[in-house]
Amino acid sequence: MQYRHLGRTGIQVSPYCLGTMMFGAIANADHDECVGMIHKALDFGINFIDTADAYSQGESEEIVGKALKGRRDDVVLASKAAMPMGEDINRRGGSRRWLTRAIEDSLRRLQTDYIDLYQIHRLDPETDIEETLSVLTDLMREGKVRAIGASTVPASDIVEAQWVAERRGLARFRTEQPPYSILNRSIEREVLPACQRYGMGVMTWSPLAKGMLSGKYRKRGELPDSLRVKYFPKAMTDEGSLDAVERLIPLAEDSGLSLVHMALAFVMAHPAITSAIIGPRTPEQLDHLLAGAEVKLSDEILDRIDDIVPPGVDVAPLERAAYIPPAIAQSALRRRTPTQRAAV
Repeated sequence: MQYRHLGRTGIQVSPYCLGTMMFGAIANADHDECVGMIHKALDFGINFIDTADAYSQGESEEIVGKALKGRRDDVVLASKAAMPMGEDINRRGGSRRWLTRAIEDSLRRLQTDYIDLYQIHRLDPETDIEETLSVLTDLMREGKVRAIGASTVPASDIVEAQWVAERRGLARFRTEQPPYSILNRSIEREVLPACQRYGMGVMTWSPLAKGMLSGKYRKRGELPDSLRVKYFPKAMTDEGSLDAVERLIPLAEDSGLSLVHMALAFVMAHPAITSAIIGPRTPEQLDHLLAGAEVKLSDEILDRIDDIVPPGVDVAPLERAAYIPPAIAQSALRRRTPTQRAAV
């Protein structure tokens, strides 16, 4: 395994990061099987594991905690907070009130006294970024967190967070966790350059575009009975995505690769990417993902991929997953009151 620096933290991590969103009630409730997958990944050489409190409402963290007994010091452990954890309106977001509680809950479930990388799952537009960075800085000083990061943050907010940290003498985000795949390339325009400018590590989620790049979803034929179709019906039936997949499959076959392995190798080829998060649900899926670890793409293949999906372009919808700025999500921020809309 060739390890890479996680930005400028001094931490070295494997190019594959084991994502554990599928571990727990949402997808695989067999704790022993999930623990076995974590052990197999560690034995393979993966030293980077990513989870979150919101994954099956804490169950994923509990599984990871079981799996890391006796091996905790050998693992770079990442978790996240900010997503809703119950009906209480204050059990979410980036406030000091919630994050000081959320970290304690995560540490208990993970059976550890520190988290190597603690990330804001999504920025909270209702909370000042200075408030969030302030509490994260205190958690670092208390020894509960080693480094901090965020997930799915627009380039403008990355810059603002760096500016606030510098002006206020606070810890700064050292990592970003955005979506990135052959079908979702918009972060190449601004997010990845911003991360490179600030020396941030980048661990990308959904390198298979929600499974669209698994090869199971074709333009002609019945949709498989999968969790992806259940949770992301628009994404898995999107015509633009399916058109691209139909052109990518022959390219992979001509190159002697599976579509999955070509998709992962594409993500790993970008110089700004530290790790690709792989999220298996079953041992068989994990085996197939690990089998592509040695694949590297030639310039010719990368050029042909660029012809199918141009750099900086998204052709697949990030259904219910991407960050949507308040100015887009809230119509009231885009519309004057009725009495103010006329010119006279």
